[in-house]
Amino acid sequence: MLSLPAADEFGGHFGTYIALVADRDVLGQLEENRRDTTALFAALTDEQANFRYAPDKWSLKELLGHLADTERVMSYRMLRIARGDTTPLPGFDQDSYIANADFSGVSMPQLLADYEAVRAATLSLTRSIAPEAWLRKGTASNATMSARAFAYVIAGHELHHLNIVRDRYLRA
Repeated sequence: MLSLPAADEFGGHFGTYIALVADRDVLGQLEENRRDTTALFAALTDEQANFRYAPDKWSLKELLGHLADTERVMSYRMLRIARGDTTPLPGFDQDSYIANADFSGVSMPQLLADYEAVRAATLSLTRSIAPEAWLRKGTASNATMSARAFAYVIAGHELHHLNIVRDRYLRA
C-alpha cells in the first residue's frame, strides 16, 4: 500500500485532489473509482450524457473525456518521474483539450471503453513501479511532484469530478 505523499512531494492545486483520497489505499481507490465511474456513466443514454447543468459547463460526455485525457497526462508524468526523468514537465490546457475533442459525437460505449483502457494502463503502470521509484521527484506544472503524488492526484481528481456529477448534474 502506498502511503500518503508528504507535503514536499506535491505543490499547487494538486493538494486539493490528494486530500480527497487522504489515507485510503490509493491503488484500491483507483479500482473503486473505475467501478463507480463505469457504473454511473454506463447508465446514461447519449442524450443524457450530452446534458450540461449550465450553458458554459461541460457535458457529461466531455467530463468523462476530460477524466481520460487528464489521467493520460498524469500517468505520463508519473511514469517520467518514476523512471528518473527530471526534465520539467509543462502544464496543459484542459479547456483546449475539450474544445478540440468533439466528445459529443462519440458514443457513450466508446467513451467508456476509452476510459477503461486508460485506467487499465494506469493500473498496469502502478504495478511496475518499484517501491523506491515512488519517492522520486520531478517538476510538473511548476510544482515539485513525486511519482507517488501522481497516483493520488489521479484518484483524487476523479473523486472531485464524481462529486460534481452527483451534486450538479444528477440533481438537475
